[in-house]
Order: sequence, then structure tokens, then C-alpha cells
Amino acid sequence: MAIHLTVAMRVIATGMTSVIRYVFTRTTTLIITKRAACWSLFIMALTGLSASSFAVFAADIASSHFAANSNSNSNLNLNLNLNSNSGSSEAIKSDVSHIQPPISKTIVTTIQQTWQLNLLKEALRRSDSGYQVQQMSTQMNQKRKVEEALAGTVDVFWSMTSKELEETVLPVRIPLFKGLLGNRLLIIRKADETRFANVKTMSDFRQLKAGQNRYWPDATILEANGLPVVTSYQYTNLYPMLEGGRFDYLALGAQEIGEELASHPDPALKVDSHILLQYRSPAYFFVSPKRPELAAAILAGLESMVSDGSFDEIFNRELKIEQLYREAKFEQRVIIRLDTPDLSPLTPIERKELWLDLFSMQGAK
Repeated sequence: MAIHLTVAMRVIATGMTSVIRYVFTRTTTLIITKRAACWSLFIMALTGLSASSFAVFAADIASSHFAANSNSNSNLNLNLNLNSNSGSSEAIKSDVSHIQPPISKTIVTTIQQTWQLNLLKEALRRSDSGYQVQQMSTQMNQKRKVEEALAGTVDVFWSMTSKELEETVLPVRIPLFKGLLGNRLLIIRKADETRFANVKTMSDFRQLKAGQNRYWPDATILEANGLPVVTSYQYTNLYPMLEGGRFDYLALGAQEIGEELASHPDPALKVDSHILLQYRSPAYFFVSPKRPELAAAILAGLESMVSDGSFDEIFNRELKIEQLYREAKFEQRVIIRLDTPDLSPLTPIERKELWLDLFSMQGAK
């Protein structure tokens, strides 16, 4: 009892309640022997007890616990080796030092209910990893997603890549859109249709001003190629800015532009039918640096899907690629091809199976 009071008094005197709560939380997932070792070391450090004195305390606690739980714990053999002459405190320290936190099988993602989420789930299933995906309902811009991934609050998100992004979080270098996201069509004002139809060269195109989200890698790519750009930190602001004449076009991925314009209806705007703005800028899954095992599992699953053709099957079906090619008429457009100056040298450009054939097109002359 004296030892019990000693522990209680020291906890109260030193304000250790929050520490004990922390130790309890961290040890609940451990197997019971390692949990006991953790608590042994913690209480010995807190009270200054010798190993022999602590053995009395531990035996008292253990006997009370097993008496109250004799049915469920009758076969449990707890051997703490707390003989004061056997170097027991060192043994406990050694045991605790080898404790590794369990790998969480729940992953948190900002990806909404889209084909990318289905792709992620299938990749994880293929890797036989047992992960369960939990979606966040909070809407985040690119900057916030990266911050949350670094903090470990978000485990995986998808984004167009950039050198800075690949150096900050973990890229899974399988291009989700097979390069399609870097093939951009333009939303323009209907009144400017003839103006865009007269564009023949890069020099002509540089006379037009782009609108972009400041957080998107596209803004940096356009600026690096000498194109005038007006930016907004809010994507939804770009539509009224375009109609109001702040800039001349908004470039979006060919696979998304129709749906995006429909979700921001404006009778003054339309999708241009003349120009294809093209640059190599793949989109990847990006994983928190705190979860390298998750990045490896996603990569393994995606590689399996690429190998057996199921990646292409899902991609072609979900994005209606045949219909998109017919409607977009890529080969009949003037191609404005841009460089991507900070594209990572690790981009798997040489793997032809990962890309659409759009980058080999000549376009209209």
C-alpha cells in the first residue's frame, strides 16, 4: 500500500496525469508482455523504485488483476524477471527499445468518390495489404493537402506532379491519366472564338493571357514558357474573372473540361475547338512521408494492374476515351507544345505502356 501511495503522490505532485494518459494510449495496442514491460519501466522511472521493490508492487497488482479476471486470464504466463540481481531493469529497457508501433491499416485520403478512388482501392486490394480507406469530407487546396500529408493527418492524395512536390511527399510514379491531364483544352469567351481560330504559332498564342489557380503546377509551367498568366487562389473565381475579361482562356484537362464548364454554367463561355495546349505533366498518387509502406503497397498494386491490362480497362471505361477522342478531334487541332522545365528525371517517360499516344501527334499544320 505504501508503494501505491508513493506512485499516487508523485503523479499528483508532478502533474503527470497527461503523461500517464499518453502511455496508456500508446500501450493499448501492444501484446500484453510488451505492455507490461513498458509500464514497468515507466513506473520505475516515475517513482525511483528499485527493481526488487517494484517486484512487490507488480506482484500485488498482478494478483489483484488475475483474481478479478481468473476466467479470461487463467492461461496467461507473465514473466517479468524482476530479480534485482539479474540486471532486470536493463532487460526491461532492452525489451522496450525493440517495441515498434503497429502499422495502421486505415488510410485517410482526400480523394472523393471518383474513379481515382476506385483505382486506389483496387491497387491496395492487389497488394494484399488489408488496408481500409477512409475519406475526408473536408475540401482542401493543394497547399493544405501537402501540409496535412507532412503532418500525417492525410495519408494519400492525387495531384499533378512537380519537382517540389516529389521532393516533399512520396510520389507513386504511375501516371493516373496516362498523360491526358497534360493535354489541355481551353474555355474561352464565345465572343473570342474567331480570335482563337486565327492562332497558328506559339508567337500568336503568347498574345493571349491565361488564367490559373496559383496552387496548381500548371501556373508555373505556363510562366516558365513565357506565357502571360493571371492567377487566383480560389479556382471558382476563375470563371467570373474570365467572363469579365481579366484573362482570355482557362486551360483544363481534356477529360474534365466539359464537366467543369457544365458545373459553372455561363452562356458567355464555351470550349474552344481549335487549340490543344500540350505539356508533359503526369498526375500521381502522393503519400505522406510517414507512410512509406503505403506508397510501396500502392505501387505494387498499380504495377500489377498495368501488367495484366486492367489499368487500361478501367481508365478507358471510366474516362470514355474513345468518345473523348471522337469529340475532341485532337489530330485536327493546332498543338501548342510547352516544356516542363522542372519535370523529374525519374518520370517514367520511356515506359510507353503508361502513356497515351497524344504526345506523338503533329496536329493541324
